[in-house]
Amino acid sequence: MPYGNMTLEELARHIGMDTREVKRFADRGTLPGHMIGGRWRFNRAQLLDWLQSELHTLDETHIRNLERAMSDGSADALVSSLLVDEAVEMHLAAKSKASVLRELVGLAERVGLVYDRPGIVEALQTREALCSTALPGGIALPHPRRPLEYEIAEPLICLARVPAGIPFGAPDGRLTDLFFLVCCRDERRHLCVLARLALMFSAGLADALRETGDAEEALALVLRTEEQVMAQG
Repeated sequence: MPYGNMTLEELARHIGMDTREVKRFADRGTLPGHMIGGRWRFNRAQLLDWLQSELHTLDETHIRNLERAMSDGSADALVSSLLVDEAVEMHLAAKSKASVLRELVGLAERVGLVYDRPGIVEALQTREALCSTALPGGIALPHPRRPLEYEIAEPLICLARVPAGIPFGAPDGRLTDLFFLVCCRDERRHLCVLARLALMFSAGLADALRETGDAEEALALVLRTEEQVMAQG
């Protein structure tokens, strides 16, 4: 479906929510939409921005429904399959938001899947200018506003920790120390990864990662947490 207007029913199917719940979100002004001819219409581009910025405010049921709606039906460990050894750095040398973004893209380059480093950095900066990707609890999910079709060869995730933390615009005012860079080539995979990560944070992944400074152990923690989340689904 191309970017454009969706009806209430189309949107509900797209994100895996009950139509009545979507209408309540829209009527309260929580969900961006427009009344046209007495009926709600939703722009897909605005919807993607809203989901990316508000995902952490949804309850677990809504997040799981979104994940299922965006999934291709595979039971694979999605996050773990996109995160490799070279893309993990538990002692990232960064002291500002700008330097974190540059260093994260540097990690992505180590994986060998980056075609356009400056383009990715610019895309991340543009997304942060729109609204910080920092979540409560010292976590951030830097990602482009739109999936990257040409800047990367394959979807990828990078994990980094800045032990001292830096100001990243978190809604709770806390310093951010854990960063998951998410780069995908299509909208559905992009949203599915963000939803899966949100579920993994709810399962205690962030605190577990703060207990280790070892990349190999961090990868193992990510895999175990994802398996736990999948088993609960």
